[in-house]
Amino acid sequence: MAPRVGFIGLGAIGRPMAVRVADRFDCMVWNRTASRADSFGRETGAAVAADPAALVRWADVVMTCLPTSTEVRDVVDGVGGAWRTDHLLVDCTSGDPAASRAIAERLSHAGVHFVDAPVSGGTSAATQGALTVMLGGAEPGISRAREIVSAFAGKVVHVGSVGTGHALKAVNNALLAVNIQAAGEGLAALVKLGVSGEVALEVINASSGRSNVTENLIPQRVLTRRWPRTFRLALLDKDIGIALKVLQETGVPHAAIGVVREAFAQGRKALGEEADHVELIKEIEQAAGVEIR
Repeated sequence: MAPRVGFIGLGAIGRPMAVRVADRFDCMVWNRTASRADSFGRETGAAVAADPAALVRWADVVMTCLPTSTEVRDVVDGVGGAWRTDHLLVDCTSGDPAASRAIAERLSHAGVHFVDAPVSGGTSAATQGALTVMLGGAEPGISRAREIVSAFAGKVVHVGSVGTGHALKAVNNALLAVNIQAAGEGLAALVKLGVSGEVALEVINASSGRSNVTENLIPQRVLTRRWPRTFRLALLDKDIGIALKVLQETGVPHAAIGVVREAFAQGRKALGEEADHVELIKEIEQAAGVEIR
């Protein structure tokens, strides 16, 4: 029999993920902003929980897609005795590995399985069911989680023990941030020398310096001056901080990640909590006195 899935967190990426879950499984949702959950229920036919405890009592599998591990811990602790033996919590939050290990340990005393399952690919991939999902945990949780996340995934990889999914996601996003900063600085210099941004990208994208940032993000967002807001700079700043902590705790040199953390922390302060992650390039342009076009 198919599991009943409770989904907590209907934000920018959580909502399209939950749509695909609700299309495949009997689903109940809860969101801190109740109007979002009510709207979701009307549009998809999913049940809407009065509170997280009601959702956990109803579900076989609980999924969380929240801003940080702090909110996940609050849900876990807040529902108290609603957890039961053989429950599974699949955490799709871009979380902190150490916090996830602590949550998993706490839940294990109640016989609850935990799998961290952060995703990559953005809102468009979530809508298309083409996200990459990184699973951290052990059996039988991994097999059960794989069945659920396949609703919105194009690629699912079991990467290791609890927390390794979140560690890999953080490192991936830190590399994204490095590429944004480096490409922004390099292109600003080239434009000041008289090379158009379009010509510079034509060469870079046929050469060894290319990346998703140069192939997609800068052409679609910077050259066009559209600056769509799909992933908050504040959340990327959080992920860089997690990656930096992972490198420090493992005794790995972290000069590059340290530099990009400073840049994004400053960009977050200057641009505000709602700025998109690519908007860091606006700060580079302002400092350079040039627009990348």
